[in-house]
Amino acid sequence: MSHTLGVRQTQKLKTRQALLDAALGLLEEQSLSSLGLREVTRAVGVAPTAFYRHFRSIADLGVALVEEALGSLHPMIRTTVSGADDSGRRITRAVELIARHVDAYPAHVRFIARERHGGVQPVREAIREQLTRFGREVRDELAKDPEAAHWSDDDLLMLAHLYVDQMLITASLFLETLESSEQERERVAQVAERQMRLISIGRQHWLDRTEPDHTGPGSRPAPPAAP
Repeated sequence: MSHTLGVRQTQKLKTRQALLDAALGLLEEQSLSSLGLREVTRAVGVAPTAFYRHFRSIADLGVALVEEALGSLHPMIRTTVSGADDSGRRITRAVELIARHVDAYPAHVRFIARERHGGVQPVREAIREQLTRFGREVRDELAKDPEAAHWSDDDLLMLAHLYVDQMLITASLFLETLESSEQERERVAQVAERQMRLISIGRQHWLDRTEPDHTGPGSRPAPPAAP
């Protein structure tokens, strides 16, 4: 009896994964909001009613795709900002990891890039929750760096989200060069590294900032105080 249950469970998981894979393939050419349930089940070769044994709706399937696309990336994201190397090496490593991930999972990256601001609210929220989690994890890694000794938690979180946003931008840029020459991909990598270095330079001098001096040449005098 237990063997039979095990076979059924295995088959159920295979069908669920087949539905996810089919949806992801169909989403190469359209948005989730235009995807029909019957399209997905037809691609898998199951009855439409079978869909509901695995997902409540297309939106529910989309949330599962978000988890599949982003859920496994948390260790990789933390690795890109860990303090094992100097800043320059960390940036180079981050860009290399992003490029390899895009090469390996282009459909997942395209899905996230399209649906992050798409028309299916539960999916937008699922992506936002994942990115918020990335931000907190990157903040926790940055906090281990001696340079962060006097940073406020809010500032560290702001910096973390700058890095996460830049990683997403870099992934989108690599996605556009999948069919391009090696020279073009190398150019994208160089631009991505320079953009991340710009964030790092700002990070190094963030605590040096002072209130701007409005008394220099060309500055406007402060308005008179109200009586």
